[in-house]
Amino acid sequence: MGGRQLKHSDAIVIVGAGAFGLSTALHLALRGYRNVTVLDKHEYDNSGYDYRSGADSASSDMNKIIRSAYGSQVEYQDLSKEAIEWWTAWNREIKAGKDLAPGLSTNDRVYINNGTLCFTDQLELAPFEVETIRNMKAAGLGETQLVTMNPEDNASAQRRGLGYAMDPFRRRARNKPNVGVLDTTGGVVVADKACRFALHKARRLGVKFIFHPQAGAFESYWHDEQGNVVGVKTQSGEKHPAKKVVMACGGWTPTLVPELDGLCETTAGSVIMLQIPPNSHLRERFAPDKFPSWMWKLWDGAEGGLYGFPVDDRGMMKIGYRGTKYTNPQLQQDGKLRSVPITRYTPGDKVTQLPRKSMQIFKHFLNEYLPELAENGIDIELTRLCWYTDSFDNHYVVDDLPGQNTVMVATGGCGHAFKYLPILGKWVVDIMEGVEMDRTLVKKWAWRSLPEGEKPFNVLMQGNDSPNAFKNVSWTKDSDLKLGSQPKL
Repeated sequence: MGGRQLKHSDAIVIVGAGAFGLSTALHLALRGYRNVTVLDKHEYDNSGYDYRSGADSASSDMNKIIRSAYGSQVEYQDLSKEAIEWWTAWNREIKAGKDLAPGLSTNDRVYINNGTLCFTDQLELAPFEVETIRNMKAAGLGETQLVTMNPEDNASAQRRGLGYAMDPFRRRARNKPNVGVLDTTGGVVVADKACRFALHKARRLGVKFIFHPQAGAFESYWHDEQGNVVGVKTQSGEKHPAKKVVMACGGWTPTLVPELDGLCETTAGSVIMLQIPPNSHLRERFAPDKFPSWMWKLWDGAEGGLYGFPVDDRGMMKIGYRGTKYTNPQLQQDGKLRSVPITRYTPGDKVTQLPRKSMQIFKHFLNEYLPELAENGIDIELTRLCWYTDSFDNHYVVDDLPGQNTVMVATGGCGHAFKYLPILGKWVVDIMEGVEMDRTLVKKWAWRSLPEGEKPFNVLMQGNDSPNAFKNVSWTKDSDLKLGSQPKL
């Protein structure tokens, strides 16, 4: 690793101020690096990382799920335990009211430990949940996983004030199966507030942030006469020298770092948001202390992959779907097709609707599991495409760019990285410094290619041949936002 020779006075430039970029900046500062600059084209000081205020990165969101349940992947289970300790400490800092970030009060929490229910429409637990229970027991954490069909676990949930989370969809009352596992370590991370908190902490430690559509937007690397990267150029024409450049650009990374071809691709998940009126009894019904975060048929392909949350402090309920992930292949300057994020805020062409397939899945679920929404006249308020970067094996990519040890990539969140915001950067900086490189996750996050004959977890780079490429997809209309309607394919 070229980064082992870094001095604390060396210039480090991070491109991207989402979860990877913020956390890396924070941990560089905590470790004594004094010349760290973060560039981002999003004007986060104005938007506050709020999607509804124009911020369209994946990290700019209402909320994210936190969980320790990871099936057979015990390395992420262990990482979750460490992250939750940090989230809990951040809550304590906010409650103490010392040097609060803009827009936060002592009543705010960035982590709400209200449980995460992983459930199915089948009559027995899925293999993922079975593996989770086995591995959590092996780690001495078996009491954190409560099976909904187990009377003893239901009694335990009641004693611990989590009874609401064992059957939040009121399946038993309707004589419907209720099969799942409650991860009591899990819950909700309030994403926009967490980003503002991390940003504030990093700034107080001396990190410089440049948020601007041109001055903060990456244009190209800056090379010396030997072809070595010695910094970056922005779209405003400015040059920023750097001994290390960290490309942490979320869904925009695969376009800016074409070397990721075959390893990573940006894909869009679908999200709906429903506004619960202040005077509705559903505000209390779906409040965070009465309704958990949840994941439905997590690994069941196109007919599953839904996840959701309680209402936020503005009465908005978010539900997401990644059982089908979409791509936007666009011809690049080198003649190759790469998926490029496009949102309702993209300059020029925009996307303000969802694929009809996604809306069908949402409405099928809501009709079966939350019929009270339509019964009370609640419709979909807003939709979004949320762009993540997927790797072929669902592991992150944190490593130097091959052939350029002054450039590092921190990406490939695959929709499950934000929960680690407080500690992602600790690992990134460890890898930058060459610390304990034999750890399992460090090896899994290294630059890699798909072994010959091995089936990928995520199928990437299908271009316009993919049935989920935008040109092959039909889209919803505004009328489809009413829960009583059903889009036709």
